[in-house]
Amino acid sequence: MDTHEWIRIEGDEAHVGITDFAQGELGDVVYVELPEIDTTLEAGDEAGMIDSAKTTSPIMTPVTGRVIRVNEELADHPELVNQSPYEEGWLYVLEPDNPNDINNLMDAAAYRKHVEDGGH
Repeated sequence: MDTHEWIRIEGDEAHVGITDFAQGELGDVVYVELPEIDTTLEAGDEAGMIDSAKTTSPIMTPVTGRVIRVNEELADHPELVNQSPYEEGWLYVLEPDNPNDINNLMDAAAYRKHVEDGGH
């Protein structure tokens, strides 16, 4: 899938957010719409939206799974997506149907090359 979300597997959980490149392209994030807990999302599904000073952009789901947690801090502090996209600005957590699906995604090095080659 050719989008700008990241995924980090921690045990049986998959944290999802947008990349530093993506938040930079969006500009100041002003609102984040997140999926509902217990929602099952298929890889490629739209999970929510990010509103920024420049545009509104969909949040895509990298792997199939059930939403088990959302980052409630973003309701009052959407700027965390800009300030800390990989730590405090994560979006939601999935319980993946198949954790091995992450092996079908780009790793960080491939993503960097993709961005450098103009793949936005």
